[in-house]
Amino acid sequence: MAPETRISPRERLVLNSIVEHYIETGEPVSSQSVARDFASRNGMSAATIRNVMVALAESGLVEQPHTSAGRIPTPRAFRFYVEQLGLAAQRPLELSTERRAEIDENFSGIHTSQQFLERTSHVLALLSSGVGIAFSTMKETHVLEHIHFSRLAPNRVLAVVVTLAGVVLDRMLLLDKDLGSSDLEICSRYLNENFHGWPIDSIRAEVNQRLEAERSEYDRILSSLKELQAKGALDDASGASPEIYVEGVGNLLSHEEDRERLRVMLSALETKQRLIDLLTAYLDARQKHVRVIVGLEDAMPEMGNLVLIGAPARMGDESLGTVAVLGPTRIHYQETINAVSYIAQLSTRLLQPPQ
Repeated sequence: MAPETRISPRERLVLNSIVEHYIETGEPVSSQSVARDFASRNGMSAATIRNVMVALAESGLVEQPHTSAGRIPTPRAFRFYVEQLGLAAQRPLELSTERRAEIDENFSGIHTSQQFLERTSHVLALLSSGVGIAFSTMKETHVLEHIHFSRLAPNRVLAVVVTLAGVVLDRMLLLDKDLGSSDLEICSRYLNENFHGWPIDSIRAEVNQRLEAERSEYDRILSSLKELQAKGALDDASGASPEIYVEGVGNLLSHEEDRERLRVMLSALETKQRLIDLLTAYLDARQKHVRVIVGLEDAMPEMGNLVLIGAPARMGDESLGTVAVLGPTRIHYQETINAVSYIAQLSTRLLQPPQ
């Protein structure tokens, strides 16, 4: 809300009531609905509230879809509502015991940052009925325990990498040339015998170096390895590019009536780099609390009617990544803010090594 805008305490009460009714119903809010909230307060009759609504409309905080309809809050009203919450993450968490237990149960068995971020997107989508998003800023070093290649079809190979930490990384490789089972066995044996216990990034660098220095001796074996690693067999799941996890895009379908605008927005969400750009544009890994941004049109015009609620996740003093919810402006703000804050802080408890 612009700093020069001022509204009276009575207008604030009415505006809050309109926003909360609209969050619950998604329908224009009548003066009678607001009056029922203040039935026991003097001077807050339906007629008085109608006059207050006119003042709020003149301030650009509510609008009327058509003459006989009630009022709906504008993005400016949602921003004002959020400001009144004081970005509630700065206050003690207000999640119920049952909600905390539900979240803790969903994170049971999590031991790595990759698992934490992937689970976070799922849990936030369930809790918020919006889109749960999490992406990593911290690079997790994977150390090779074992690698195995399986030929599934001509030019198609499944690479399964097991790390010393017990993480299993698998990916489908589409090769430019077909490799037989014997070649794949030789490649996996070569990697397992020569690089057990090596960081995966170091294996890639060493294989490339040997390809140059010992090409004649290792020509057949290493050329096969080059084909496999070029197609991503040895890509670290948390490599230089941030890993991003998204779940719950379908939740937005029930909140958006403009199907064409929704189609454009979903198309944007399908491009992971654009989501990363969106998060980095609005959320700073150095911030300490949840941030709420209503209206994302500055970064993506097609997302003007959405809200982003996000916070940095940390492991000790190091940034792990960002966890966030992308949802409609009529999201349940307080509960979603508290859930994002709780999960962001949960990373330290789950992933910090015992002292």
